[in-house]
Amino acid sequence: MLQPVIHTLSFIKFSHSIFALPFALGAMVAAARGWPSPKIFLLIVAAMVTARSAAMAFNRIADAKIDAKNLRTQNRHLPQGILSKRFAVGLTVIAGGLFLLICYFINPLAFLLSPFVLIWLLAYSYTKRFTWLTHFWLGISLGLSPLGAWIAVTGELPWPALALGAAVTFWVAGFDIIYAAQDLDFDRREGIHSLPARFGIAKALWISRGLHVLSVIFLVLFGIQNSLGIIYFATVVLIGLGLAWEHRLVRPADLSKVNAAFFNVNGIISLLFFLGILLEGIAHFQ
Repeated sequence: MLQPVIHTLSFIKFSHSIFALPFALGAMVAAARGWPSPKIFLLIVAAMVTARSAAMAFNRIADAKIDAKNLRTQNRHLPQGILSKRFAVGLTVIAGGLFLLICYFINPLAFLLSPFVLIWLLAYSYTKRFTWLTHFWLGISLGLSPLGAWIAVTGELPWPALALGAAVTFWVAGFDIIYAAQDLDFDRREGIHSLPARFGIAKALWISRGLHVLSVIFLVLFGIQNSLGIIYFATVVLIGLGLAWEHRLVRPADLSKVNAAFFNVNGIISLLFFLGILLEGIAHFQ
C-alpha cells in the first residue's frame, strides 16, 4: 500500500529537499529574529514542498525522452513506465495550484510573486536545450527559496535576503556544474547544453570553484548585514572547508566521487547553514 507513496517521493526526489529547505528555514529564522509563528513556519514548509514537487514532476515530463536515452537516467520512473505521464501531469497541476493557494494565505506580496516564481521553476526544464547557462537558472530557482521565506515572515525583500539568495544561487550553480560533468559525452552527442559540454570538464570545474568562492563571500556579506555573531561566521568557515573538500573529491580525470560530493557534502553544507543560524538565534535573537 505504501509503494505508490514511495514511488512518488522518489519520482520528485524528495530527499533533495535537503538542499534548499534548510536555507529557506535559516532565512525564516533570520528574518523573524527568532522562530516565527507556527502558522508562518507551516506555510513556508508547505510552499517549499508544493513548489518543488511541481517543478520536479514537470522536469521529469520534459526530460522523459532524454532520460530514456541516457544510461545514467534511463531507469527513472517515466522511461520505465513505473509512473505514467498522466500521473506526472496531474501531480504538476495539483502541486502548482496548491503552491499558489498557499502563497495567497501567506501575504499579498507572496501571492503577487508566486505565479512568476512558478513559471521560472517550470521553465528551467527547457533551458538545457538552448543555453549552457542552465546551471545558473537552476541556481536562481533554489536561490528564490530564502527570498520567499523572508517575504513570508516580513512581507518585504531587503538587501540581506538578496545576499543570501545570491549565495544559494552560486552554490547550487557550482555543484550542478560538477554533477553535469557526468553527462559530458551524452550531452555533446544529443546537443544538450551545459558548461562541461561547452568548455570541457577542467574549465567547468574551475568555474564551479569560482562560483563557490562567490557563495562564501555572499554568506559573509549576509552575516555582516544581519549583524550576526561568531557562531554564524564559524559555520561559514566550515561551509567553506566543505566546499573545498567537495572540489578535492572531483577531478577532471576522476568523476567516480561525484555522487559523494553532490549528495553528502552539499547536504551537510545546507544543514550547517541552518544550524548556524538557529544557534545564533538561540544566543542572540531572543
